[in-house]
Amino acid sequence: MYKTTLSGQVWRFDSLKTLMAKASPARSGDALAGIIATSAEERMAAKMALAEVPLTDILDNPLIPYEQDEVTRLILDTHDAQGFAALRHLTVGDFRDWLLDDATDTATLQRVARAITPEMAAAVSKLMRNQDLILAASKCQVVTRFRNTIGLPGHLSVRLQPNHPTDDLKGIAASMLDGLLYGAGDAVIGINPASDSLPVLAQLNVMLDDIIQRFAIPTQSCILTHVTNTLQLIERGAPVDLVFQSVAGTEAANSGFGINLAMLQEAREAALSLRRGTLGNNVMYFETGQGSCLSANAHHGVDQQTCEARAYAVARHFEPLLVNTVVGFIGPEYLYDGKQIIRAGLEDHFCGKLMGLPIGCDVCYTNHAEADQDDMDTLLTLLCAAGLTFLIGVPGADDIMLNYQSTSFHDALYARRLLGLKHGPGVRRLAGENANYRSARRAAAHRTPAIRCCPSCRKEPPYEPSRCLEPAA
Repeated sequence: MYKTTLSGQVWRFDSLKTLMAKASPARSGDALAGIIATSAEERMAAKMALAEVPLTDILDNPLIPYEQDEVTRLILDTHDAQGFAALRHLTVGDFRDWLLDDATDTATLQRVARAITPEMAAAVSKLMRNQDLILAASKCQVVTRFRNTIGLPGHLSVRLQPNHPTDDLKGIAASMLDGLLYGAGDAVIGINPASDSLPVLAQLNVMLDDIIQRFAIPTQSCILTHVTNTLQLIERGAPVDLVFQSVAGTEAANSGFGINLAMLQEAREAALSLRRGTLGNNVMYFETGQGSCLSANAHHGVDQQTCEARAYAVARHFEPLLVNTVVGFIGPEYLYDGKQIIRAGLEDHFCGKLMGLPIGCDVCYTNHAEADQDDMDTLLTLLCAAGLTFLIGVPGADDIMLNYQSTSFHDALYARRLLGLKHGPGVRRLAGENANYRSARRAAAHRTPAIRCCPSCRKEPPYEPSRCLEPAA
């Protein structure tokens, strides 16, 4: 039993699960599940009570029983008890203060990353304003490697997503060329295939590998098909770089995806056996998203943001190259509008980085959500200020296969230009040699009236191309 007094009224919460759900910022998914706070007063009371909960209490009281869920078993069996010694005396409120303290630096956060359970990360995020989530995440640094290095300070990588509704190779190649010349693709060139046909998937793998090898692009490819398909492709000798899978935060939800932890381990070992990485052995790519457990009726009464953080424990165990939340993809039933999508994106990025993940974000929404591209601009800018590892690059921001709105190559260009962020050297070379890229930068600068002067020379528009528009070294 947890309780607190607010304005003379005593508020009681039966369990840690209930307390965390009531302390969560309002969102449509938790309302759909019937676990949301019924008033702003109850939400504030829950936050006050949650702030007094010791981190050891969260560790000792799993929200989903150990015996019932393999994700819970993974979290507890792999917990870094030695690293937790530095945190075990803290309450959730103290933990927030510790994260925001100037003395808590990048090296300190790296040492304790595997001591922080998903529930601890989710709990502290519920006490944090947006600016707290941004500041704390900006202090976390996670670096991974396969054919290039991802996550270095001052860098922003982009997944080039050249999807096509019929998996047409020429259409995909055209989108790839467009993206590469805008500086996208340094995170991964990743296709969501329309087909599950193994011959088609193999054809896509071969095409991506051929382009990467022919033009000596230091990046990696991935076909975002089910892990069992990728295992079959590896058995057939396809040039597989990364193994992809969507993951969730409960065993039951992952069963709905047709996966379990043993299957993911098998896939990782198969990918490692190919030895295709030249700089490192991070061979897994995972996608997640708030609401997946609820949509499968597999949430066990746990709020959707905490379920999402538990998915990060699954991803972390397999040492991935890339992880991204697809924040608004699941629809307004779970994140109703732009405000909820923005908050969820910042929470996901913070929790992922805090737990030691190379986390990116598909800043996106569905066409029936109460959101628009201005909301995506806001979230994109906030995430990049927080040190986002990578984002998604879709031609025109409109994915013609998945039928949702994401971010474009121009959006990545804007973020890199605004914040002085770099991309991978090989992709930078391709982009820098292309006159269209320079023209696009010039056009993007003029289309952004909020930027009133050039960050380099501080002159009013029109900018001087020789000084302002050369790609950063």
